[in-house]
Amino acid sequence: MSELILHHYATSPFAHKARLLLGFKGLSWHSVHIPAMMPKPDLLALTGGYRKTPVLQVGADIYCDTALIARRLEQEKSAPVLFPLDKQLVVSAFAAWADSVVFQHAVSLVFQPESVAVRFARLPPEGVKAFMADRAGLFSGGSATRLPLEQAKLQWPVIMARLEQQLQHAQGDYLFGEPSIADFALAHPLWFLKATPVTAPLVDAYPAVAAWLARVLDVGQGAPIDMTPEQALDVAKKAEPVDLPEFDQHCGLIQGQRVSVAATDYGVDPVEGELVHVGAEAVVVRREDPRVGAVHVHFPRIGFRIDAVGQITP
Repeated sequence: MSELILHHYATSPFAHKARLLLGFKGLSWHSVHIPAMMPKPDLLALTGGYRKTPVLQVGADIYCDTALIARRLEQEKSAPVLFPLDKQLVVSAFAAWADSVVFQHAVSLVFQPESVAVRFARLPPEGVKAFMADRAGLFSGGSATRLPLEQAKLQWPVIMARLEQQLQHAQGDYLFGEPSIADFALAHPLWFLKATPVTAPLVDAYPAVAAWLARVLDVGQGAPIDMTPEQALDVAKKAEPVDLPEFDQHCGLIQGQRVSVAATDYGVDPVEGELVHVGAEAVVVRREDPRVGAVHVHFPRIGFRIDAVGQITP
């Protein structure tokens, strides 16, 4: 197996989810720090346009979206298990809900004016303005819209009260007994809220939730080793993408066709390339860049759209 390289930045909630997954698996990994906002030229050399954080690189294979990164780490090390076979649907569906609905509420609450004033206290006004403009662009054009603050405030106690009740009566220390992807998907938006005294009480007011969150965060972040962006690009250039399993002939797409792949919720920047694989969970396109050579970019089948943009490669 090639070394694991995570492209991320410290304050990204989804990057923290990925770091916790690496810690849960007890894995060593290389840490490449990327900018929190555009431009991200080194990252885009690998992804071809996908700008969301984090991205996992394994040699010349690039994995986008933490839903797919989690499955790649499960492949890397089978135990401890993120997707228990007898709870596969339940934990995956819960994780998708947490990554979308709960995260959407957390974003609205974190970016209320009082919280922003504390979170960005050390940034000059022009820096805060640039960050907000970048995030407005990130959420433009997709199905996800910013949840109004009033609605988030109204609904948040319902979500947390249900969670508190479940944890108070749970058999075991985690959402579904043993730890799973569900725990890590729910933990990162709550970690995001815990970052300032303005929003931390929205978590701390629920004792069972706070105790559960502490247990999840205590798994740590594995063993990171710093790596520069240039070193990561060099790794990709010297590597070859791994062999792919059988193409799903019933997916409605044709192997070898040029396609555009984009997230449907937010960060909808398209990535174009040759469609080389459609599998049970992932879609893979092959693309080339002068800085990295040929790479395979992997996306989840769920949450992404694929459009044909060219002729089938002979």
